[in-house]
Amino acid sequence: MTDPITYDDFLRVDIRCGTVTRAEPFPEARKPAIKLWIDFGPEIGEKKSSAQITARYAPETLVGKQVMAVVNFPPRQIGPMRSEVLVLGVSDPDGSIVLLAPDHPVSNGERMH
Repeated sequence: MTDPITYDDFLRVDIRCGTVTRAEPFPEARKPAIKLWIDFGPEIGEKKSSAQITARYAPETLVGKQVMAVVNFPPRQIGPMRSEVLVLGVSDPDGSIVLLAPDHPVSNGERMH
């Protein structure tokens, strides 16, 4: 466990739900990854991300899937791509990343509470 944070610290992390609109292999990445384009609704729009999720997901299975992501980190250059959001996931027993997602459909851009 990490050091405790305040509730105000938690509120500074803007975690939103979005829907994957496009996904492609990312062969230029150092570690196997997939490029994602995610629609976060009219307030935030579509953002790009690189995710190391190739062990459990193929690009064609991700389009239409809702995911959770941190949308207020500064962009990060990953090879030739500028990653604008951090898609969230957890490791399964094999160490593969499993994406975090709502278990019922929600509107794009909804903030985690």
